[in-house]
Amino acid sequence: MDSVSILEQPYINITNIIWSFDKTTNKVNILFVKRDNEPFNGYWALPETFMRTNESADEAALRLVKAKIGMALSDSHTEQLATFTNRLRTPNQRTLSLAYMTFLPDKPKLKPGYGASDARWFSMAYTKTGYIFSDGELSFSTAESQTETQYYAKLAHAGNQRDHLAYDHEWILKVACDRIKNKLDYQQYPAGLGA
Repeated sequence: MDSVSILEQPYINITNIIWSFDKTTNKVNILFVKRDNEPFNGYWALPETFMRTNESADEAALRLVKAKIGMALSDSHTEQLATFTNRLRTPNQRTLSLAYMTFLPDKPKLKPGYGASDARWFSMAYTKTGYIFSDGELSFSTAESQTETQYYAKLAHAGNQRDHLAYDHEWILKVACDRIKNKLDYQQYPAGLGA
């Protein structure tokens, strides 16, 4: 066996889908940040951070919420979504992402934290092909690919396109939005996902 491959230690980061449901507009809102460092400097993305050696993934997810929007939450507000490990998800050092979802009952005012030059709430709408997010000025959509394999094959050849989110966040959002839609359907909220 190749000992170099066995001993490789990828980075572990926490990607946090921070969301809220606005009962006035019947819309789900998701927090995006504009990255202020490389890679993907100037791109919009989901908030993320590297997990520290002295904390659990759950603790890192809650620390991320506090760092990005200044809210200290209990662990009842957050849940793990999925783990994303495709080797093509980051351009340099291999990085595994433990994705979390954090529900906020209200949308707080935003102040970008470390590593971000801007932070905004984007409202979510559902279309026949996926989900779109808009703040009235900018808009992004989830991955159009139906399978993870198709998505990462396209991502590897996409190059730098500022109209896309950083890393594989369009795929992570696709998975997260399916979960959010199921939650809202189950909890019988008003139909706030229709365009």
